Amino acid sequence: MGQKKLQRFAEIETFPNVLIYPEGMPGQWHTFFKNDHPLTLELACGKGDYTLGLARRYPERNFLGVDLKGNRIWRGAKTAMEEPLPNAGFLRTQIDKLGNYFAQGEIAEIWITFPDPFLRNSKSKKRLTHPKFLQLYQPLLAKDGTINLKTDSAELYTFTQEVIEAAGCTLIEDIPDIYAMTEVPPLLQIRTYYEGMHLEDGRTIRYLKFRLPEAPLDWRSIKLPSHADAVEGED
Repeated sequence: MGQKKLQRFAEIETFPNVLIYPEGMPGQWHTFFKNDHPLTLELACGKGDYTLGLARRYPERNFLGVDLKGNRIWRGAKTAMEEPLPNAGFLRTQIDKLGNYFAQGEIAEIWITFPDPFLRNSKSKKRLTHPKFLQLYQPLLAKDGTINLKTDSAELYTFTQEVIEAAGCTLIEDIPDIYAMTEVPPLLQIRTYYEGMHLEDGRTIRYLKFRLPEAPLDWRSIKLPSHADAVEGED
């Protein structure tokens, strides 16, 4: 690991707006943010571009970027301290461990911005909109909580459409090409680092917003088209 990365890893351990594998957090996020405002997560947040953008627009809400890579989190956390943005924080952990950090119904909304689409079928269960992850999110989301996906991947976009239907989710918004719209909604005007690169390459940016069903999900019972999820057995 390079010296710069080592320095950043050391620094984020001292940042008041970053938690690294914390214990005792379910139901306690009001103590971290020092208020009871609704909490939104950005999963696989990278440098936290959406976490920061949302925090600037909505000071009456709390935003938490979640990622495993401390080197990336460092940039977003440092920006949040410099501006300052007291309603923006960061959690370093694996996404599949979310259940260790949040109480039932504690999350108001989830944003998934330009995640790895894991295009090989053998990696499909790693997609953050796979039913396995939806089952993880379901008890943590508040009633009427929503999930937002912004992606340049046509494959992940189509896969998620199929998951939404197969899992009995409620589709709220489906935009196949954000920048083909006459007027881009303010929330979708926030651009991540990768989004800027994708736009320079001429890629189409897609968006889905949906709500999970009220009935508890069992990801194993959700039947997807064979091309969408061809994996047999457990991970």
